Amino acid sequence: MSKILISGGNGFLGSYLCEKALSNNFEVTVVDNLSTSKERQVPKEVKFVKKPIEKFSTNERFDFVVHLAARPSPEDYIKNPLATIDSNDIGTRNMLEIARKSNGVFMYTSTSEVYGDPKILPIPETYFGYVNPNGIRSCYDESKRFSEALIKAYERQYGLDVRIQRPFNVYGPRIREDGFYGRVIPRFIDQALRNEPLTVHGDGKQTRSFLYQSDWVAATWKLLMNGKAKGEVLNIGNYKEISVLELAKLIIKKTGSKSKIVHLPPREEDPKRRAADITQARKILNWEPKVSLDEGLESTINWLKEKKNL
Repeated sequence: MSKILISGGNGFLGSYLCEKALSNNFEVTVVDNLSTSKERQVPKEVKFVKKPIEKFSTNERFDFVVHLAARPSPEDYIKNPLATIDSNDIGTRNMLEIARKSNGVFMYTSTSEVYGDPKILPIPETYFGYVNPNGIRSCYDESKRFSEALIKAYERQYGLDVRIQRPFNVYGPRIREDGFYGRVIPRFIDQALRNEPLTVHGDGKQTRSFLYQSDWVAATWKLLMNGKAKGEVLNIGNYKEISVLELAKLIIKKTGSKSKIVHLPPREEDPKRRAADITQARKILNWEPKVSLDEGLESTINWLKEKKNL
């Protein structure tokens, strides 16, 4: 039986990856300190270790080591800059050492934020990014970029089998909608279901490309299992853009909400556009998104309605 270690495995994406691994008869171990999730949400078959990944150590050997632990919400990482850096610096090194000692496959979930405010759209992996190294978002953006450099150093020095993915705005059921953890889609849905104003930062003309969770899981599993993906850095996202303002209007329509749209001051250094060039993922993984934004929103809205007994 193959063994997989997943940091941050109790989170939104990690919980789905746990289920995918279990369905493929893997033995699954999760390390998570529940800093971005309220309660355990992985299946009972998972071995669960409640601990920050930067303080985790083990002599156990794993066939696959996946580092997901991170603080991906801007409000959260701006409020917790040092903890954000720790998971991408110390946490990444800890997971790399476990993979190296195990002679296993290491996969890192980076972010589209490594591109900063891009000058090329859709963004290919060859674009080096336009990022402020000392800006308010740098604790996340630059520590993710550092993690990628560290991973490639392990590959070059130790011959470690590494794979890096850069996901673009993944959403779906289980994603947190509350407080400063709420990303734009769950936050808008939650506000719309409560008939409260949808809060749009700036003029709302900034664009994003959204990926439904099942498409992310499919791509991630292919990235882990495909020998041709060794050493690759791949965008895992959507090439279709939508403005934040259009998204807000769409969610109001789909929920039948009476909400209005309220504009807040723009976020500092918020990227103006975001869309993924997935040419390489198509070529190497034979993958592309299957779930439309309409379908994904319907599923996420229904999940949140059920969660809130609406």
